Amino acid sequence: MADSIIRVEDLGKKYILQHQRENSSAYRYKALRDVIADRVKSFTKSFTKSSQQPASDPTREEFWALKDVSFEIKQGEAIGIIGRNGAGKSTLLKILSRITEPTEGCIAIRGRVASLLEVGTGFHPELTGRENIYLNGSILGMSRTEIKKKFDEIVTFAEVERFLDTPVKRYSSGMYVRLAFAVAAHLEPEILVVDEVLAVGDSSFQKKCLGKMGDVATKEGRTVLFVSHSMQAIAQLTKRCILLSKGNVQFDGSTDQAVQLYLAGQKENAEQQAQYEAPADRDGNHLAWARVYASEGDGIHCWGKPITFEFALKITQPNEGLRFSFQIVSQFQQPVCIFWSFDSDALYCQKPGTFILRCEVPKLRLYMGAYTLTTWFSDRRSETLMENLREICPFEVSMHNVERLEYPWQPDECTYLEDATWRTVEASNQTIEFTPALIQERQKHNGSK
Repeated sequence: MADSIIRVEDLGKKYILQHQRENSSAYRYKALRDVIADRVKSFTKSFTKSSQQPASDPTREEFWALKDVSFEIKQGEAIGIIGRNGAGKSTLLKILSRITEPTEGCIAIRGRVASLLEVGTGFHPELTGRENIYLNGSILGMSRTEIKKKFDEIVTFAEVERFLDTPVKRYSSGMYVRLAFAVAAHLEPEILVVDEVLAVGDSSFQKKCLGKMGDVATKEGRTVLFVSHSMQAIAQLTKRCILLSKGNVQFDGSTDQAVQLYLAGQKENAEQQAQYEAPADRDGNHLAWARVYASEGDGIHCWGKPITFEFALKITQPNEGLRFSFQIVSQFQQPVCIFWSFDSDALYCQKPGTFILRCEVPKLRLYMGAYTLTTWFSDRRSETLMENLREICPFEVSMHNVERLEYPWQPDECTYLEDATWRTVEASNQTIEFTPALIQERQKHNGSK
């Protein structure tokens, strides 16, 4: 472990699930005397030898959240940890953060660990933001002088100057996370552990956090462990990724390969989540449901692949003025493109029932990022907007399938990425004057090809 800052060998974490049986007296209310009597009986039985194997308890089940997990992490690495819900990601981080103990295996960690696992971790709710900064620094083993040097930088990053002397129990979840991340990232731990909690913050703060974590790893030489369901964030921050599946390490290697395996698993196993269902008690003409059929399933779409948007219109009062349209909207609430169905001869204009509108886009060129849909359902005859839904059917566009050799894809480079063909020709020494006649000749030449 000469150059490793974290080493995990054969790590396992077991939980006992207790299932309640109906009409069982074993789960009736117990008084204190019953609990004491049961403990005495259990203690007595432990000293009683019996040749018979004790019968298994059908109400108890062993669940291994992690099993036979092994890996090593070097100083200065930024490691992504991904996997489906229940794969064991949060359990692993809690063990590495010494919040919970493993059932088996061993862990060796060199250096101080700062963790940001969930809103509320690490702060005392009755203390002010100022007091919690000093408290967390002390827990990390820093002196008051060291904390004071970083204090202004932490407050500026967290953007909580006005509320610095307010108890953190009165903070919003976003303010809480901003301050917690600022403390964890700036108080110089050797290892920074961050879970999906950053999703609570707004998009600009998430971007700032990703930038800070990148600086922590590349410029400051510290180790970052980052869990996220956003493949865009994982690809931006890390080059190595650990993919967990049902408590085991499915893959440990390059982020590109890990993301491809993760998305392939999502496509095979995940239920469709990029969808909307109308309330059961909704009356009148309305959108019954909406779905986005992304290329990878589970709301993940690869740039440039076909995508299908499907809408079910429930019609109780048909008329020829019914119109439907929808927009794709970015995570910054910026409308990107719009599609509409303006056909007065459509079936849903002629008779009652439920009708499915299917919009197929052969090659979606939206740049990587998170998107939602906004829909309009109106009656143009009476100029009435019957229904307007916003931020439904969330989906994410990924660039992991598009090779880029020189440098990785960066967020916010653009909104729309078009196909293009580059050609290089050697310019002549003559100066070319682009007169209207020459431009017309060039256009005519290109059109004849």
